[in-house]
Amino acid sequence: MYKILIIEDDGIIAQSLKTHLCKWGFEAQSILDFHQVINEFVAYDPQLILMDISLPFFNGYHWCSEIRKISKVPIIFISSTSDNMNIVMAMNMGGDDFIAKPFDLSVVVAKVQALLRRTYLFQGQMNLLEHKGAILNLNDASITYEDRKAELSGNEFKTLQILLENKGKTVSRDILMKRLWDSDCFVDDNTLTVNITRLRKRLDGLGLADFITTKKGIGYLIGD
Repeated sequence: MYKILIIEDDGIIAQSLKTHLCKWGFEAQSILDFHQVINEFVAYDPQLILMDISLPFFNGYHWCSEIRKISKVPIIFISSTSDNMNIVMAMNMGGDDFIAKPFDLSVVVAKVQALLRRTYLFQGQMNLLEHKGAILNLNDASITYEDRKAELSGNEFKTLQILLENKGKTVSRDILMKRLWDSDCFVDDNTLTVNITRLRKRLDGLGLADFITTKKGIGYLIGD
């Protein structure tokens, strides 16, 4: 599970980010003592940081510079000061991406996921997702079970990835549709049902009957 450190002094925004990230299977923690940012960073050892620019005592540029002295952890700046000068400065100080306030939480999650993939996927991490012998390859969008392999369509792959990343948890229909929307493919409620049916047929063909469980009125689940 990837750990996200939130360096944001607005308690409401910080809690909102934390709650939403946890819903997506991340572990998240927000800074409590803005005198001790580096100490909290070292103690938590996150895989990604969400950093506001305007902070008590020292701004986000300062802390980004300090973190860069000891770590290459990816940093996404989040700020209402989204003019070109601040965006350029954020990148020059060692930031990896920039999100302007006010933001949509689904956009934050999409950017976090994309940056984590770019940072860690090609280092051999999280390129395979496995459950009960079924292996989803994130590099070529294929699924293998025993000696059988199938290529998945874009929506099939994304849907199965989301469910496997949240293995053991029910993923709501609303979250699935938002994730598919963020992938530049709008899916309404009926189309999602059709896609799930097609994915199940694909899995059945590999010998993976009942791989996806429906939680009536809620969503879908891959679990034991």
